[in-house]
Amino acid sequence: MKIGIKVIPRSSREEIVKTDGGYLVRVKAQPKEGKANEAVIKLVAEHFGVARSEVRITSGLSGRNKIVEIRT
Repeated sequence: MKIGIKVIPRSSREEIVKTDGGYLVRVKAQPKEGKANEAVIKLVAEHFGVARSEVRITSGLSGRNKIVEIRT
């Protein structure tokens, strides 16, 4: 399954909110050295109840808008 997400780094809380076009993901991590991407993978895995190894960012590694693939 592929989903579109918009990431908000340096947020005061971590959460996933469903929107009309996909998901809004807020993470506390800074967008440096892949820390925000790792936090996104962890949060998405927890939200969908899969292992972190089953979640992969397929597009948008350096941007806020990303495509995430979840293997089930």
